[in-house]
Formats: sequence, structure tokens, C-alpha cells
Amino acid sequence: MTQPNSNAPASAVTSCMHEVTQQTYPASTLYVVATPIGNAGDITLRALHVLAIADAVACEDTRNTAHLLTRYGLSKNLIAAHQHNEREVADKLIARLQAGQRIALVSDAGTPAVSDPGARIVDAVRSAGFRVMPLPGASAAISALSASGLLNERFYFVGFLPAKAGQRETLLSGLRGIAATLVFYEAPHRITEAVDALAAMFEPSRQVVFARELTKLFEEIHRGPLSEAAAWLKADPHREKGEFVILLEGAPTEADADSAEADRVLSILLTECPVRQAAALAAQITGRKKNALYERALQLKG
Repeated sequence: MTQPNSNAPASAVTSCMHEVTQQTYPASTLYVVATPIGNAGDITLRALHVLAIADAVACEDTRNTAHLLTRYGLSKNLIAAHQHNEREVADKLIARLQAGQRIALVSDAGTPAVSDPGARIVDAVRSAGFRVMPLPGASAAISALSASGLLNERFYFVGFLPAKAGQRETLLSGLRGIAATLVFYEAPHRITEAVDALAAMFEPSRQVVFARELTKLFEEIHRGPLSEAAAWLKADPHREKGEFVILLEGAPTEADADSAEADRVLSILLTECPVRQAAALAAQITGRKKNALYERALQLKG
């Protein structure tokens, strides 16, 4: 039997890294670099190379980024770029770009400017006529969606809910009719309030997914009806810890509502009538095709 080559992955990385280094990385460019959301192994080879060649790294928290870079054997000039100083920092970064530097922009985790600082900097740099290059990588929202099993090709990214109850209620009220999967981020100290707010605003039958501590040691992904969400959280105190992505099933479409009503009518009729008669009566009541209702009645009966 052929033994697996334990050196193959390392060889592949070396080969790919060589290819990465041969690519073009223009000067006077802002590189928007996605960083891992928990597992340091999720950094991309392009991200590592750009961080290595960058003249400076603009980051949300210099301590966090310094620690991350140290894990990769890198040390860089760090520039704090958070939500309170983005406009001022943008001017400094533009001056560096004018001098021909390469600047990497990162957040504490994931992709900058997605529920994280960075959008104002990118806007200012683009407005000043400089190039912005994205380096894709880890995203908590996309990771959660990929493992949710929610059957919807569309999603609506909401991000963090407002801290104040009134503002939170107003925002959620405007989301009730959206058919796409709703994507929220939430911090551990506000997760209970967030779940209570969702339960008060949306139908209890909607499916909700909690993706907690993604890519980390205690990663947990749970799915169930919204009506059971609060009880699930309270069942284990550890479930209220860590960073959360919450996915909420979108509003039912008109077709979904019609199907639900047909199922309701059929279920009632099937308690008193044979399948064929129930389908015929349901067709008269709902206006839907009898043959389709007959097939559905067989499924409900079985």
C-alpha cells in the first residue's frame, strides 16, 4: 500500500508561496487584508506576503495586530485606525501612498469595513485617486451561512443590532418582510437581549442558527425554531459566551404562504375525508391544481 506523503502539503505551500511572490504588488496601493476570525491557520498566502512587504499596517487595535503578526514572524510599523479616528488616519495614509508606499489595512478579525472600521479609509483613498486591492479571506458571516443548511440563495447582512431597545425594535420591524436570510453579529454580553428582541418581532416558527466561536476550540453551530432559542441559550451558561453570528430564516414568500395555507386546508379535510376527496375540496377552496394537492395530500397522510 502506498503511504501518504507527509511532505506533500508543505511542498504545495512552498510552491504556491513562490507563485504568490511572483505576482505584481503595485506601490501607492492600499491593500484591504482579511485576517483570521479565530484560527491563525486561516490566513491566506497572499495576505502573509502583503503583510511582509507592506511599509505599514493600519489596524483596528495595534496590540491585537502586533500579536497576530508575531505569530507569523512579522514585525511592522502599526498605525491605529479605529472608528473614532478614521478620517484623520485616512489623510496620513494618503500621504504615505503619495510617497509610493504600500499600506495594508486590517481589522481585529475578518474582513475590514464589514461591521468593522475601514470603509471611510477606503472611500478617502479611492477619492484621492489611489488604488485599493482586496485580499479575500475569512468571514464569519459567510462561514456561518455555509454551515447553516438554510435553503435560501439570498442573504441580508444586518451586522450588529443597536444597543438601545427602541432603535433595535425599529430596525427589526423594518426587516420583517425581507425574504432573504437575515445575518446578525452579536457580542456575548448582549446575546440574550438580542434573542429576546428577535423572538418578540418575528414568527416563532422561523429557523434560527447560532454560530458561536467560529473556527475556535469551542466552536458551536446550533439550528432550531426561534421559539426555542431562548431556552437553548439558558440550558448551558457556556452558550452565552463568545462572539456570535445569528442567522434568521427570511420571511415566507407569497408562494410559501399559499403552500402553507393549502397544507392547513388539506390537514383539516384529511381528518374527515379520503385523500382524493380532500384534494378535490381543497382545490375548490384554494384555487390550486387538484393533482398537485392530491400528491401533497398523500405526503401528509403518509
